[in-house]
Amino acid sequence: MAAANPTAPALTARSLRPPLSSFASISHWRAQPAPLVSSSRPSSSSLVVRAAWTRRSRKEAEERPNRKSWKQRTDMYMRPFLLNVFFSKRFVHAKVVHRGTSKVISVASTNAKDLRTTLPSLVDEDACRTIGRLIAERSMDADVFAMSYEPKKNERVEGKLGIVIDTIKEHGIIFVAALVVSMSKSPSALVSMPMLTK
Repeated sequence: MAAANPTAPALTARSLRPPLSSFASISHWRAQPAPLVSSSRPSSSSLVVRAAWTRRSRKEAEERPNRKSWKQRTDMYMRPFLLNVFFSKRFVHAKVVHRGTSKVISVASTNAKDLRTTLPSLVDEDACRTIGRLIAERSMDADVFAMSYEPKKNERVEGKLGIVIDTIKEHGIIFVAALVVSMSKSPSALVSMPMLTK
């Protein structure tokens, strides 16, 4: 080529290299790598393997026991109203709470001013009957006609607690689910209630 055109300057390897300032403008000319996405569908065996990887093992379930059972998740909706009874040395307290919203539906206590002046004793059986009657009346005024009671561990439904619950039932409140107390040394100590008692 140099012989055909003697006046043309000789092209060297250095003259063919672009200047440094043009490297930035050349970079967008380079072809971008194709994304690594296969057009073919994955096989069913690979899907099974992936599903098995995402499943929790028994050891993981034992180490993280925060997963609630079906009964724990639905119990507050099946039995929304829960009766709480507390006995102190001086007073008797009872209230009905909505489990979903934690709102108090009805409350009664012998520490109330009108009961302190009228009841001869604030902790005897008559006081327990009065508390049961007030809880039943105030719950029915709030359109609550069924509730449940969950005894604590090793708690027996007898004595003053049994009087409160029996009085509430006598005044038209239905108790939902079974009241089962853990058995002590003798099987006769088991106290239970049927599914729907009135």
